[in-house]
Amino acid sequence: MKILMVCLGNICRSPLAEGIMQRKIEENGLPWKVDSAGTSSWHIGEPPDRRSIEVAKKHGIDIAAQRGRQIRQEDLSEFDFIYAMDTSNFRDILKLANSPEQEEKVKLILNETTPNEDNSVPDPYWDDDGFENVYQLLHRACQKIIENNFK
Repeated sequence: MKILMVCLGNICRSPLAEGIMQRKIEENGLPWKVDSAGTSSWHIGEPPDRRSIEVAKKHGIDIAAQRGRQIRQEDLSEFDFIYAMDTSNFRDILKLANSPEQEEKVKLILNETTPNEDNSVPDPYWDDDGFENVYQLLHRACQKIIENNFK
């Protein structure tokens, strides 16, 4: 199983989601792979936002070595699931899809915990206090992904 986490810049939400999922993969001894990307090119090669690094570290997860990258069309073939952090990124990812099979891989991550509600993970970039909330939302969603795909 290969999972891609996607947000706008690949510096706040998707690096956290990647780190959380990587931890859960390791804890469960799964042969899965996880990566993250952004729909924009603004932060290619940059580390995650320091606040994402800090909240991850607070929960025992090290994401400091991650580097931002932009999603590529090939990702829709390479990955089994592509989780968008919000509806805007969801739509942008779907624009890259070349087939109904690729479109089916793209999902809103919070639909894992609140099915069919199409809720977005709030972008914490402009709110220092929002990073813990984002961590908790993603932690629950990643746990649900494990539960739903590893039975």
